[in-house]
Amino acid sequence: MSDLFPPFAPDEHEPRRRHFKPVPFRVIAPNIITLIALCLGLTAIRLAFEGRFEPAVIAIVIAAFLDGIDGRVARLLKGTTRFGAELDSLADFVNFGVTPALILYSFVLHELKSVGWITVLVYAIAMALRLARFNVMLDDPNRPEWKKNFFTGLPAPAGALTALLPLYLSFLGVPVVDGAVAPVVLVYLLGIAFLMVSTIPVYSGKTMGKYVPREMVLPIFVLSVAAFGLLVSFPFEMLAVASIGILLTIPVSAARYRKLARQHAAEAEPQPEQASRSDGTV
Repeated sequence: MSDLFPPFAPDEHEPRRRHFKPVPFRVIAPNIITLIALCLGLTAIRLAFEGRFEPAVIAIVIAAFLDGIDGRVARLLKGTTRFGAELDSLADFVNFGVTPALILYSFVLHELKSVGWITVLVYAIAMALRLARFNVMLDDPNRPEWKKNFFTGLPAPAGALTALLPLYLSFLGVPVVDGAVAPVVLVYLLGIAFLMVSTIPVYSGKTMGKYVPREMVLPIFVLSVAAFGLLVSFPFEMLAVASIGILLTIPVSAARYRKLARQHAAEAEPQPEQASRSDGTV
């Protein structure tokens, strides 16, 4: 048997095996948060089809919270990557496009059979189109700085949490699980889908928190603790109020956007003196 495997000396000119560079943990950490959020979204689907709607909604809320911090963690750790951005977009589609629609279908829209399923498809596709448009707009170098304070259409997490308003109301005792109420839920979900793909500006709030006046620090601490306590003690009441508040602030955001657009358009127009000088007249 020794003749079958004779000893040999390694070739000195043989190319060495390529070793991949180690990846810093600061790059991996935001992706782990995104994957945990994705697992929560998928678990919410299972909980909904088991009839456990309350924990399904809580899973979506936690996924939305993690979606809000993964990008900030990446920027804080200087671990932003193209891979992370694509993974986050795909996770958003599942968590905020597919999962809420399937939960609502299992909850009440199945009463409408094929029409309810078509509504689910419309909402999920609207979320996919909204995320695709968002990714394209990020690559636009000519976008004015002030426009970055606004989303075009209802953002994905807000759209998902707002779409689940019928469940919050049901948990609070409002009769929603009924064939007569199902068409109302259908129209409401289509309205949320329209808001997501529309060009209505929605305030993003990304600039909030960069600079806080010193006299507002303690009140913000107190309000934050109070809001957290209310959310823990009355989760579905707070979610219902937040959903209605998001919808009510859309006209305010649109009015603010139009006002800023007029101001910047007026600043961009040449003044009469500047125009006459450019023409060579005095």
